[in-house]
Amino acid sequence: MKTAKEILTIVNDYLGSLPYDRQPSSLYAPIRYTLDLGGKRLRPTLMLLAYNLYRENPESILSQACALETYHNFTLLHDDLMDNALVRRGKPTVHKKWDANTAILSGDAMLSVAFMRMMQNCPDNLLRDVMELFTETTLLIDEGQQMDMEFETRDDVAEEEYIEMIRLKTSVLLACALKMGALMAEAPEKDTQTLYDFGVALGLAFQLQDDFLDVYGDPAVFGKAIGGDIMCNKKTYMLINALRLADDKQREELEYWLQEEEKEPKEKIAAVTSIYNKIGIDKLAKQKIECYFDEALQLLKSLSVAEERKAELANYTHAMMNRQK
Repeated sequence: MKTAKEILTIVNDYLGSLPYDRQPSSLYAPIRYTLDLGGKRLRPTLMLLAYNLYRENPESILSQACALETYHNFTLLHDDLMDNALVRRGKPTVHKKWDANTAILSGDAMLSVAFMRMMQNCPDNLLRDVMELFTETTLLIDEGQQMDMEFETRDDVAEEEYIEMIRLKTSVLLACALKMGALMAEAPEKDTQTLYDFGVALGLAFQLQDDFLDVYGDPAVFGKAIGGDIMCNKKTYMLINALRLADDKQREELEYWLQEEEKEPKEKIAAVTSIYNKIGIDKLAKQKIECYFDEALQLLKSLSVAEERKAELANYTHAMMNRQK
């Protein structure tokens, strides 16, 4: 079996070797640029690890694994444009380096490339199931993105709604990667569904941890300034529960900071974080993260695969959740 480190090297080498020889080259340059920015490559790694539970040749599904990575980066390209973000992984975003029209059109091309890579060398007997899973996943992610956008103008977002939004926007792509790896390895149907459910629970824990690190992470390790979600009043698990659990005085103070636009960022971040601490939002978030991660581990444990074959996937998921960035 391959280690996650070996798989990451294989994925990066494969992505780096992919040709972009169609014309006009200016349409494809932003695609290569976006994929060359790097990243954790969580989705292709999870797909190949899931495949490797059942078969020994994960390299045979590199096209499908890198199709998911291409699609994931397409969503980031368009997210950056929608958010008017200027930097991605320390480099200018596509719409900053080129322009908005280029970001839109090259993003559209990137989505098409992802679908082409998904179909490439896919066995005929699996093609329909693979494409149905991929297409359904892309629609679910669009639905999650729409929910996230609508939350920006709402003050009554419930915790259950937020969990559903991050399930759609984040978890289902991890779940798709794991299920697709099992599907292409022709694993037992029960295991294929269990891996999907494992991915959903893992994705929820992962996104909630991201929310937590944005408030409580070490900026030197996190790789960016903390408090971005606080500054833009993003409806996160942290803020939703702070508003739900605050007493009258805390709510009044919190609502003041939500409406405040003149203060220095550090002052607002410190004030809101202090309110979170008084309410115990940090402990509540940690408990929720642990709850979903424990659920994921129980699902992984239930797979009909020898324990030693699960070890690399288990270790990788623990590394994902022990991250500080």
